[in-house]
Amino acid sequence: MPKANSKAQQQAAGAALSAKRGESDKSDLQGASKQMYESMTEDELEEMASTDRSDLPETAGDD
Repeated sequence: MPKANSKAQQQAAGAALSAKRGESDKSDLQGASKQMYESMTEDELEEMASTDRSDLPETAGDD
């Protein structure tokens, strides 16, 4: 299962998961969250969205 590599990726997965579950409107998604919604299963999104944020950089390029 995938793990988020950044806080931004974890947040995008959470938004996609919310739309996948019908808790938010999928038309509100944009960018990475829209791609995740279309290409990942609910289980994959849940795993990525549940990644612990404490040690993650803001974006994938940050160290």
